Amino acid sequence: MASYSILVVDDEPELRELIQLVLTGAGHTVIGAADGVEAAQAVATHAFDIVMTDLIMPERDGLEFIAEVRNKYPNVRIIAMSGGGHIARDSYLRIAQGFGAHAILEKPFENREVFAAIESALAKSS
Repeated sequence: MASYSILVVDDEPELRELIQLVLTGAGHTVIGAADGVEAAQAVATHAFDIVMTDLIMPERDGLEFIAEVRNKYPNVRIIAMSGGGHIARDSYLRIAQGFGAHAILEKPFENREVFAAIESALAKSS
């Protein structure tokens, strides 16, 4: 796999840091953000190939962030992640795909699923 610039957005610091560690170990350049507000600031100042975002977060949710990225940065690949909430997690993930996510990850997931989602997202056209 080639090296990519990746933004990981999740309000759970342990998960965000673990994903960052795994992706950095695989040779990618990775920046983390705790919510949609931090993520919006990051995409405005860095060029990312891939954005991995949780859907349910404080301040600004992942669906709103996905819509913004698709509108302003159409070449960025988006991977939506969710462990659910008030509705089933697969419902949130289907909604995220409708908003423009290129791939989805159901929490909890394994490292191999992260890499498979990256490959899947990169294989899809805008």
